[in-house]
Amino acid sequence: MLGMLGILIALLLLMYLAYRGVSVLIAAPLMAALAALAAGDMPIMGSYTQIFMQATGNFIILYFPLFLLGAIFGKLMDDSGSAQAIAQWTVKKFGHARAILVVVLSCAVLTYGGVSLFVVAFAIYPIAENLFRENGLPKRLIPGAVALGAFSFTMTALPGTPAIQNAIPMPFFGTTPFAAPFLGIIAALIMLALGMLWLNWRLSTAVSRGEGYGEHEDVAPKPDKRLRECAEGEGFDIMELSDKPTPAGQPGFFLALFPIILVIALNYLFSKIIIPALDTSFLALPQFGETNIKAVGGIWSIIAALVISILVVTALNFRRYSNFTESLDSGANASVLPIFNTASLVGFGAVVASLASFEIISSGVLNLGGDNPLVSLALSVSILAGITGSASGGMSIALQAMGATFAEMAAVYGISLDLMHRVTAIAAGSLDVLPQNGAVITLLAICNLTHRDSYADIFMVGIVAPVISLVVVIILGTLFGSF
Repeated sequence: MLGMLGILIALLLLMYLAYRGVSVLIAAPLMAALAALAAGDMPIMGSYTQIFMQATGNFIILYFPLFLLGAIFGKLMDDSGSAQAIAQWTVKKFGHARAILVVVLSCAVLTYGGVSLFVVAFAIYPIAENLFRENGLPKRLIPGAVALGAFSFTMTALPGTPAIQNAIPMPFFGTTPFAAPFLGIIAALIMLALGMLWLNWRLSTAVSRGEGYGEHEDVAPKPDKRLRECAEGEGFDIMELSDKPTPAGQPGFFLALFPIILVIALNYLFSKIIIPALDTSFLALPQFGETNIKAVGGIWSIIAALVISILVVTALNFRRYSNFTESLDSGANASVLPIFNTASLVGFGAVVASLASFEIISSGVLNLGGDNPLVSLALSVSILAGITGSASGGMSIALQAMGATFAEMAAVYGISLDLMHRVTAIAAGSLDVLPQNGAVITLLAICNLTHRDSYADIFMVGIVAPVISLVVVIILGTLFGSF
């Protein structure tokens, strides 16, 4: 009983400390030690060096290339003016009257191509602010529009997205970034449709009351210390935006869009055609970890797609970079803190999973789903994502603790691992944007708004719509399997 209470207190304190701005690098090992201490039968130092650090290191070994390449790609897209070019083309195409749709689609295109959601928020906000002001639309709706385009379906549902939330399940289930593609598309359409319905209803209600843009002192958002503290936990370091150089000219829309299309196309080509055709029998040798292509193929495909796309965006825009080396270095440096933060959460989860008391908790979670492992998986991932305030962190803790169990259950019940992958990813993006989430706090800070102003919209598009889509995917997957 004391062990279970220790785990609960450690989780709640981890959430509280993260909300108060304490670095996860400090909070996660301390809370893991607290849980081990409460258990009474776990050596503190042994749990730290042999369990916490081993799990932390394994996560970094596996995923660091994705964090590194994703941050570099996003920085190069931003500094070349490509992100702004895509947003400005969308404005011209859809018109000022559809300001909400323009913001949503601009964010969606960029994040689906692998650009950091925080880079997108900084890049799109000045355009959104001008659009909303010129058309007399309430500024308080901007965070909801950005959240719908950047924090939801492109992060977890659309097949092939290079987001880390779509990559983490792959080694556990032996899947690719395109797992359950049509179910993912259905989930994405539900999120987009429900989110737009909500935002448009909120807009029509505001217009009927005669509400306009509002009285705001709009200033360009600065990547200051406050934003660094808010953003560093969710796959982002504010260094990615520091001292942003001004591009020499701006690429045309199709030139700007091409690297994004290339990321998705190459991801598919490598994961479905090229890598499966390779002779990868060497992976079974001890020096290669005695693994197989199912465990690493998905990671390889994203790495290859991002490397080639980085070379392409560099070649297409090299003359536009005022300081290419600085852009490259800033992107690379920005990848370090996020992966260590997420890896620390993985280490915390590994220690908790090693405790005898956790067996009782895991059995309870599994029983909640009855005979449907998809329900148990969705509940465990979404709850942990909500507690940690991190989609990737909550997913990592759940899979580190029970990933093998869920894979075994899938085999017993005849459930496709592709379906398990997609449910995991969507569940991670369902409860993660609670008020303490770093992405939420940062987005509101960028827009110079408060939770009272705009959190209701973020909640509806970032939690309610994903939860509904998750339920639909579970129902369809249970009835028809993966497709």
